[in-house]
Amino acid sequence: MRLFDKLVLATTILALCVVVLGAFVRLSDAGLGCPDWPGCYGSLSVPQSESAIQHAHTAYPDKPIEAHKAWKEMIHRYFAGTLGLLILAIFVLGWRARKEIKVSPWLPTLLLILVAFQAALGMWTVTLLLKPAVVTAHLLGGMGTLAILVWIAHHHWGVSSARYVQSENLRFWMRGALVVLFVQIFLGGWTSTNYAALACTDFPTCHGALFPDMDFTNAFHWMRELGQDASGKALPLSAYTAIQWTHRVGALVTFIYLGLLGLRLIKQPQLKRLAHILLGLLVVQIGLGIANLLLHLPLVLAVGHNMGAALLLITVVVLNSKITNQS
Repeated sequence: MRLFDKLVLATTILALCVVVLGAFVRLSDAGLGCPDWPGCYGSLSVPQSESAIQHAHTAYPDKPIEAHKAWKEMIHRYFAGTLGLLILAIFVLGWRARKEIKVSPWLPTLLLILVAFQAALGMWTVTLLLKPAVVTAHLLGGMGTLAILVWIAHHHWGVSSARYVQSENLRFWMRGALVVLFVQIFLGGWTSTNYAALACTDFPTCHGALFPDMDFTNAFHWMRELGQDASGKALPLSAYTAIQWTHRVGALVTFIYLGLLGLRLIKQPQLKRLAHILLGLLVVQIGLGIANLLLHLPLVLAVGHNMGAALLLITVVVLNSKITNQS
């Protein structure tokens, strides 16, 4: 049990690092730093020697080596690979100690299945050339992995009781916060993977209007290629605008929902501290979103915005875990 507890905590911290690293790779335009998967130009490392570089040029003549991008991608893969191995260990230990752990052993099983699917999405991200639906699904899978790990970690390191919240209405709002937050994370991921974050840079208006010209049909066509509409033509500005505008509306809804929830939770003695953390993160996240628009998406703020979403998710998951009895 002690080994399981420590392993879960370490894996949760690593999962947060992987999520942030993934955002850094995507936002620094290094997602195709290596043209193959799981290696890089046919190697487990970035080609550095003269012979390795020559071999890479021969194998991938249309993919010039950009070492700085390739290293970003490979470091992310090393971290993700380590995360996968640790989750495999959690799965094995969880079933071995299934009568002693404080969650169902099927939860580590679900986690392992999700990570296996994540690996496939990582491969398709490269082979399908950053197709928005695949990259967004990869982001959601990473956040889902983090959420499950946080739930398991809190059940082993924290204190939980259904008695902390007596109101069924408040309990429903807390469960709903997970749904609202995941929808907003999806909208943020869809905005990022379509490179629509700067489709309009004025605020609170967009192109000088509250309701600018928008093409929702092409904006949310799931199977199209990056930068293309459903017919294969260049994606129009109105589609990018629709993606950005929808993310803004989602941010407003999320801010109101989580803000009202946080204000209600302040009155709950056992949840007061987490409620303050939730409200603080919410204000910082909205501020980062606005700053990214006005400052034209500086990398440090863009990565910080992704990290803020992950920290909000961790907080909401812990809140829900605290009001759920341990198995």
